[in-house]
Amino acid sequence: MIYHLFQYLEKIGVDFPGIGLMHYLSFRAMMAAVTAVLVSLFAGNKIIDWLRSKQIGETVRDLGLADQIQKKGTPTMGGIIIILSILSGVLLFCDLTNIYVLLLLLSTVWCGALGFTDDYIKVFKHRKEGMSEKGKLIAQVVLGFVIGLTVWMSPDIVVREKVMVKESIERTLETETTVTSGRFQQENVVKSTKTTIPFVKNHEFDYRWLSPVKGAWGWYCKWAIYVLMIVLVITACSNGTNLTDGLDGLAAGTSAVVGVVLGVIAWLGGNLIDSNFLNIMYIPGSGEIAIFMSAFVGALVGFLWYNSFPAQVFMGDTGSLTIGGIIGVSAVLMRKELLLPLLCGVFFAESLSVLLQRGYFKFTRKRTGTGKRIWSMAPLHHHYQDKKAPEGPVLFPKPVPAQHEAKITVRFWIVQILLAVSTLALLKIR
Repeated sequence: MIYHLFQYLEKIGVDFPGIGLMHYLSFRAMMAAVTAVLVSLFAGNKIIDWLRSKQIGETVRDLGLADQIQKKGTPTMGGIIIILSILSGVLLFCDLTNIYVLLLLLSTVWCGALGFTDDYIKVFKHRKEGMSEKGKLIAQVVLGFVIGLTVWMSPDIVVREKVMVKESIERTLETETTVTSGRFQQENVVKSTKTTIPFVKNHEFDYRWLSPVKGAWGWYCKWAIYVLMIVLVITACSNGTNLTDGLDGLAAGTSAVVGVVLGVIAWLGGNLIDSNFLNIMYIPGSGEIAIFMSAFVGALVGFLWYNSFPAQVFMGDTGSLTIGGIIGVSAVLMRKELLLPLLCGVFFAESLSVLLQRGYFKFTRKRTGTGKRIWSMAPLHHHYQDKKAPEGPVLFPKPVPAQHEAKITVRFWIVQILLAVSTLALLKIR
């Protein structure tokens, strides 16, 4: 809103020192991040007190973990803090007419409402399982289709192919605001199913290559494949973050690192000069995603003030589903979804550990009558904690000595940072 206010003041001829700052993505990104952090810090305490007064506490299942019982009664649904902080930074400093910002706002509210409903059922209806897995999956799939069909149908979501930048063009105000005017507005505009893939010469993969038919039907087929891929990515990201939310600060810290990388990629992909230099896809208007991700990172950093060990509040599904949805949608909009297995390697490993554990247990129980486990407990972060020995044989027994959850969290952060740096390095590796 501040951005639009400054735009209006300039339009009517008002001039004062600093009025031009809102043109710069870098300034707005920093202000969005600072705003989100401050809202988290100042509003967080009040929200935690309110949650505690309403007795909205964590219900703890007996998982056999030594420290688990201590978490009982800790306020949950702290994702409200994250959502409020993100919205504060975005609504103040983003261009609210930008299609990418609108889709990310929709995803934030949608996933936040889904997570809130799940937490509400757990806390107030006293149903520990919350919403049914089928119900959550349907809601996530619907959001995926909304985003996918918008990417397909919207004339504002395009890429520029083979944009050549003359050496005489210098880094000016217009280049930072992504040069969406003049001769660049209509030049080489395409609706494309291309996305970014590492290790190949042009860093591009086209989903039309997967289409079994050509011609007019092939055009519909390639978009159908692309939309289904978008649905899969958004659903997987949302659930992957939810599974990672098991230790104090784990999901928030790893997600903040992912958010930094996505913000950098959005900045580069939305900037004419930088995208040309790195030979990556130029997506006009996507620079606004960098501002959104700045608010996202700021909200998570502020939330960590209360969520770091020992946690004063848990994000609950209200936060974890929202975080995952934002990560998935932003990656799709920037055509970077195929980089997510590396960038979100911690989330990927956590999700995979659960799938493999369940699959292996069912398979061995069917074959031998006794279910076997791969890890002593899944998701993977619980495998390293002090806990009771599981029933039945385990391929990889629990480590000795067991690790404190704060140490596990920090080590997962370190792994995530290494994965984030590796992802950025892929922008130049061909």
